[in-house]
Amino acid sequence: MKTVVVIGGGITGLSTMYYLQKTLKAQALKARLILIESCERLGGKIKTVQEGEFMMETGADSIVSRKSNVAPFLEELNLQEDVVYNATGVSFIHADGGLKQIPEDSVFGIPLSIESLAKSNLVSAEGKVEALKDFYITNDRFTKNDSIGLFLESFLGKELVEKQIAPVISGVYSGKLEDLTIASTLPYLLDYKNEYGSIIRGLSENKKIFKGSGDKKFLSFKHGVSSLIDRLEDELSEVEIYKGVKAEGLEKVGSHYRISLDDERQLDADFVVLSTLHSAAQSLLRDEELDKDFNQLTNSSLISIYLGFDIPDSQLPTDGTGFIVADNSDLVCNACTWTSRKWEHTSENHHLLVRLFYKSSIPTYGEMQQMTQEELLQVALQDIKKSLGITGKPIKYDVTKWHDTMPNYHIKHYEIVQSLEKKMAERYPQVMLAGCSYYGVGIPDCIANGERTAQEIAKYL
Repeated sequence: MKTVVVIGGGITGLSTMYYLQKTLKAQALKARLILIESCERLGGKIKTVQEGEFMMETGADSIVSRKSNVAPFLEELNLQEDVVYNATGVSFIHADGGLKQIPEDSVFGIPLSIESLAKSNLVSAEGKVEALKDFYITNDRFTKNDSIGLFLESFLGKELVEKQIAPVISGVYSGKLEDLTIASTLPYLLDYKNEYGSIIRGLSENKKIFKGSGDKKFLSFKHGVSSLIDRLEDELSEVEIYKGVKAEGLEKVGSHYRISLDDERQLDADFVVLSTLHSAAQSLLRDEELDKDFNQLTNSSLISIYLGFDIPDSQLPTDGTGFIVADNSDLVCNACTWTSRKWEHTSENHHLLVRLFYKSSIPTYGEMQQMTQEELLQVALQDIKKSLGITGKPIKYDVTKWHDTMPNYHIKHYEIVQSLEKKMAERYPQVMLAGCSYYGVGIPDCIANGERTAQEIAKYL
């Protein structure tokens, strides 16, 4: 009987095992399935924490609902009854000392009409006129491997991109627009430009894809995103799960692979899935040829700070779900989600719960990384005072540091991944790379990656 070992118990590793177990049952195949996770819990960057009346997601806080693989996956897991949706879609950008609304009729800050462009209070009249060139300049040079920043500026103008679009896209994809490819962010924008002659017109013609569900763009669960992890773990009845055990080495022995664990055990496997951050996969393989590619992949860091106040959520100064911070803002944070407004289930008594994000792209991040929790709390409180006018001490708070764990898909990312895939197939047949370091950072992308990985293994079996 063949043995399949998945190293890494995040959402990609769990999804791989879920789909592999399902496929084996459907095809009446037998295999020993083993999942190894170095932490005492599964889920990776998905972790729900209950602090008194507040529910806090210290990692990923939601799932994009429009992704086609989400609904059937949740239905299989019988989680539909537990699903909750975001309450509203209004967002703001903090710029020039105040909150300015991102036009509702926009996608990632990109207007869906000339009217939406005209109503924006983030862009000057000159910037709006410049953006109209999108309707008459054709694309004759950009491909999906080019910079999303250069692409957007070429057709929508520098000011609209810098003041309204870049804060939104950078907030989602954790990087500067000039360093991110079209393929790794919003590849359909290039398709729209080529097909409709205009990015704005293309988005407008396909508005239902982005606005069809109204404000229900994201979903979570009544008991937090960790519900998904708990249900997957329950479903893996045919899988041996090792928690709190770290894989320290991987070597080829004859026709199979030997995995060394930090508790001095060894496992022999016919198939191995490295569903970890690329840095962990690199340290397991210890291969100089692969290092040439691994060393070019990059991660960023993030500090997440929740503040729960003993004041009504209704005291927020305006309607909406939060704000993103522009470059000309005097705030330290990159963004702030008004969690209790966006996700009603996170605050039992409808008290105010906010979450602030501090990314390694900010100039003071190095200093913040060395700060104590109390010092970080004071930084967050200053940002809340400046942006929302709210003072006072929180009754609950949570500080979580995600150091060097957030993948950045820079301009050469896909080229590097393709090179890694080729070298892995040659040097380590039946060892597969999986996870957000390579194939998409969102939960739906990770689930899809797990399903594809399981299908590949099932072909061999």
